[in-house]
Amino acid sequence: MLARCVMVLGTTSGAGKSWLATALCRWYTRQGLKVAPFKAQNMSNHARVVAAKSGMGEIGSAQYFQALAARAVPEVRMNPVLLKPEANSASQVVLLGQVSPELTNMPWRDRSETLWPFITDSLDALRAENDVVVIEGAGSPAEINLMDRDIVNLQVARYAKARCLLISDIDRGGAFAHLYGTWALLPPTDQALIHGFVLNKFRGDVNLLSPAPERLFALTGIPTVATLPFWREHGLPEEDGLFDDHLQPNIPTTRTIAIIAYPYASNLDEFESLKKIPGVRLVWVRHPNQVPELNRDDWLVLPGSKQTSADLAWLREHGLAHTIQAFAEQGGVLLGVCGGLQMLGQQLIDRHGVDGTAEGLGLISLVTEFSLTKTVRHREVTTGTLTGPWAALSNLKCQGYEIHQGHTHAMPSSECLRSDARELIKDLMWQDASGRVLGIYLHGIFENPQVLAALFGAQVPSLDTVFEGLADCLGRNIDHDFLKQLIA
Repeated sequence: MLARCVMVLGTTSGAGKSWLATALCRWYTRQGLKVAPFKAQNMSNHARVVAAKSGMGEIGSAQYFQALAARAVPEVRMNPVLLKPEANSASQVVLLGQVSPELTNMPWRDRSETLWPFITDSLDALRAENDVVVIEGAGSPAEINLMDRDIVNLQVARYAKARCLLISDIDRGGAFAHLYGTWALLPPTDQALIHGFVLNKFRGDVNLLSPAPERLFALTGIPTVATLPFWREHGLPEEDGLFDDHLQPNIPTTRTIAIIAYPYASNLDEFESLKKIPGVRLVWVRHPNQVPELNRDDWLVLPGSKQTSADLAWLREHGLAHTIQAFAEQGGVLLGVCGGLQMLGQQLIDRHGVDGTAEGLGLISLVTEFSLTKTVRHREVTTGTLTGPWAALSNLKCQGYEIHQGHTHAMPSSECLRSDARELIKDLMWQDASGRVLGIYLHGIFENPQVLAALFGAQVPSLDTVFEGLADCLGRNIDHDFLKQLIA
């Protein structure tokens, strides 16, 4: 008996599809059902390392978290196609966890027919192994210029005979028009797949919405089944990794962490836990005038990057490279993660046309050579002895993951005035001589409770607590019998 499919569609990107799908995964799991998430194709540079047929592979972070919410082991069938943007009109195609150069080089309008069998095979397998599959759509299902090649929304809904919810962000305004307009642009057979409208991010008295839900029902025959509150502190990482600059009310700021948000920044969701540290302020930096006044205890972070050389050029073009270098010269604390680590070094060498050759920021004596092979793996490591502001991380056991193309090594003394890069974990972690500059390939280090305790003396709610909170919120704002009828 194949699993029932519940699908979350959105009127726009950012409407709350990932949030609602994650909450549904935990809610149905709490009913004693075996649940799996699914998204046919995700476009994101925020990925996680999961099990694949040939070892380890990548899926979008949203499906990774949804799997954890469902108490399932994350794996590549849950997101068979991942598109990782590398330029304004180009994306690396990851198929069942592995990079596919052939598909990457194929015009995007020609990919759908090739990808569809992999999507249906993955969905069929998940349906055969579970009681419920919670499917997430992408963007809007009513993009009429894309409908004939849309393999994420309606084609999946039809194939799975999914019972769909359509969610809209009411905080943006125009939510009822978005819901009606989306429904109206669908063919009648697809309109019949919509079983309920959901309003997300509502502030105030729900009774003030009347008579709009009733009018919408009269026009469409579809009920508004839930009005979800505006809730900043739910704890689930945002789909695109970005979040509002975060300053906790009524708590004095003890440390500011400024994260450089370059165009191809990746895996920004790994910093979500820092939002929960009392006294820590997170700030996104896209221009030199957005760099807050930083003292010696504050951090400047260079996160991961899908296109390190392009983002490095962007830093120089916007004057941020000079800002970073000046901060380092003043004794500031810097952290480079993955692509950010590569930027901190002296040189980027590309002999294969993978990313691009470039001069680094020169803040630590490291050289990165790009390779055709991508490193994708989980890591469990013990740090070495760190110095300076990072000393609290010394000799800690922690877990994380690697996703990068290229290998980094210290420059020999013969090639530079001094080799100041201390290798703390082989091929993974380095520190400069001052102890204030730290570079790591390990993503997810701040998702280790022992790391947060060592650096900040703080504990944050676990992911499982976050998932329980999402399901509780959903349960308070939607009829339980309706959720059960969706899978009846």
